[in-house]
Amino acid sequence: MSKLKVGIVGVGGIARTHIPGWHASEHAELVAGSDIGEDVLNRFGEENGVDRLHTDPEALFSDSDIDIIDICTPSMYHAPLAIAALKAGKHVICEKPLAPTPDDIRRMIEARDKSGKTLMTAQHFRFQGSSKAMKDELDTGALGHIYHARSWMLRRAGAPTGGGFIIKENSGGGPCIDIGVHILDLTLWFMGNPEPITVTGVARAELAHQQGVFSQWGRQPIPEDFNVEDFAAAFVRFDNGATLVIEVSWLLHHNTQGEDMQMWLYGTDGGAHWPNCEIYESNNQTRQQYNRELKLMHAGLEAHAQECVEFAAAVAAGNPSPVPAEESLQVLKILDGIYRSQAQGGEVKID
Repeated sequence: MSKLKVGIVGVGGIARTHIPGWHASEHAELVAGSDIGEDVLNRFGEENGVDRLHTDPEALFSDSDIDIIDICTPSMYHAPLAIAALKAGKHVICEKPLAPTPDDIRRMIEARDKSGKTLMTAQHFRFQGSSKAMKDELDTGALGHIYHARSWMLRRAGAPTGGGFIIKENSGGGPCIDIGVHILDLTLWFMGNPEPITVTGVARAELAHQQGVFSQWGRQPIPEDFNVEDFAAAFVRFDNGATLVIEVSWLLHHNTQGEDMQMWLYGTDGGAHWPNCEIYESNNQTRQQYNRELKLMHAGLEAHAQECVEFAAAVAAGNPSPVPAEESLQVLKILDGIYRSQAQGGEVKID
C-alpha cells in the first residue's frame, strides 16, 4: 500500500516538532512544504530531502499527489488555510488553537463535512504517555462522576516576544489562545467533554506594561505593542452539573522557573492529579484513605511527533479524528466566553 503524501504549510517553528513524526510514520511520507520565508523553506527542503517547495500554499492544495496538509502557521491563518485545503480534498491536521474564534471553527467543521475528509487539532499533550495512562484510568469510571476540576498553566516570566503571539490581530489572544488551549483541552478530555453552558472570567494585562518587564527567554524586554492579556482566570459551568476553575498566565509572580501545568479532578468515587498520575480514594466502611500512583505510561515518540503518527494511522484506516474539531470548538467557546465576560463584567452564556 502506498504511503499518504504530506505537505506542511509553515515549515519553521513548531513544524520542526512535527517532522520527526512524519518521518517515523509507517503510513505517511513528507513530500512538500510551503512558507513565505524562502531561506526557511530551502533549509527545510535540504534537511528533509524535499524538493516540492512553494511560497504559495495553494500549490500544495492543488497538487493531486498530496493527501495530508499539516498547518503550522500563526493562529489567524489556520481557518482560511484549513478550509482551502479541505475544499481541495485534503485531510488536515492543524496546530492549536484550531482557530482563534468559535465561528472560525464552525466554518472549518462545515468544510470538513462537505469534503468528507479528516480534520484534527494538534493538541500534543493528549499524546504524552502520562496523559494516555490517566485517560485510560478515568475511562474505567475510577472517579465516578467528575463534578469539579481545577487546572492551571502558569509561567513566571514566560511571555513570547514575537508579534505572532502578542499582537491580537495576529494571534487572537494571549496566554488563553497560546497555552490555555492546552490545559483546557486536556481537562475537558479527562472530564469526558461535557458541554460548557456559562463562564465567568477575567482576562487582563497586569504586568506586561510595567517598566522594564521582561521575558526569561533571553531576558528580552516585552515589546510596547503587546496588546493581549497576560493573565486570565475563569469559573465554568457544564450541562452535567460539573464545574471548572482555570488559570493561565505568561507573566505571574508564581514559584516556577519554567511552566507550572497541573490539574486536579474531583469525583464522587475519587480524585486525581495530573501530571503526577495519582488517584485518591476513601473506604467509608473502614474509614480509610488511599493514594494510588499510575506506574506504567504509554510508550511513544515525543508528543508532537506522536500526534502526527496517530493522525496518519487514523486517516489510513478510515478511523475518526484523534482530536475532533467539535472538542476544539468546546475549548474556544470557553476562551471566547472568558473574553466576553471580561468585557461585560459578569457571567456570560455559551451558545
